[in-house]
Parts: sequence; C-alpha cells; structure tokens
Amino acid sequence: MNQAPTSRPITGHMVFFMLVAFFGVVIGVNLVMMRLAIKTLPGTEVDSAYSASLAYEKEIMAARDQTARNWKVDAHVERSGQGGATLRVEAHDSTGRPMTGLKFEGRFERPTDRRADLPVTLAEVGIGVYRGDALAIASGQWDLVLEGTVAGQRLFLSKNRVLLN
Repeated sequence: MNQAPTSRPITGHMVFFMLVAFFGVVIGVNLVMMRLAIKTLPGTEVDSAYSASLAYEKEIMAARDQTARNWKVDAHVERSGQGGATLRVEAHDSTGRPMTGLKFEGRFERPTDRRADLPVTLAEVGIGVYRGDALAIASGQWDLVLEGTVAGQRLFLSKNRVLLN
C-alpha cells in the first residue's frame, strides 16, 4: 500500500505570507543599497553654484592672462616602488628661460570621488625645477591639478588627466 504523499493546499494565508516575505526582501535590499549609495556619495564639484558663477568672469580673465604669458610648464609623474609617486615640474617663461621663485602646488584628484584627493607640496630643487612626493597613491585615473603662484597671486593653473599603474 503505497500512498502518495499528500501536498498541502495553497490557502489565502499562505499566499499572503509569501507576498509579504517577497516584498519584504525586495524592500530590505533596496533600503540597504540606498543607504550604501548615500553613504558613499562623493558630493558635488562645487558647494555653491551661485558663488562659482560669480567667480567665472575672474577665471576667464586669469586664463587669458595665463595664455598671454606663454609659459611652458611640463609635469612628469613617476611611480615609486612603494605605491607612491613623484611629481616633477619644469617651468620656463616665454623666452625659454627657467623660472625660479614660483610656488607650485599640485593635487591629484579622483575624477569620481573628491574625498580621495591628495595634495602634493612642491619644492624648488633646481633652477626652474620643482619636485614633490605623494607617499601613497592608488592606481587608476587621476586629474593632476597644478597651481603656480607668486606673492600669493595665482599665475598658472592646469588640469590634466593622468593614468597611474
């Protein structure tokens, strides 16, 4: 006498609990993903669009003045064996003479997360040659921002994408 196993009939209560469980899992996963997304949000490029728009005219004039100076500034990034990088900048004026007495500051900026930005202080190590180190910098794409100042006034600004291996 073999009896077939009896199956439980599907009731309204069972369907209700299955629906609640299904949507509970979906909503729970959505809440976790939303929390992670908000927690890791890198923010915006500028804090205030209004103040950035007010400074735009000054930036245009500074860019025109920089173009008129016709400086030649070359930057070289070399990786060190311990995960760091060395930034070397050579600055020449419009006649090709090395420029001394400038204060250069560099910054490695992550295109996707400004919390990972790394400032690099450059010191003049030769006539027209400036050098600085980033002790620990991850591989990948970075924006290298160089600012050159004299007596507190910015005279040079460049932003270039670099790929570090």
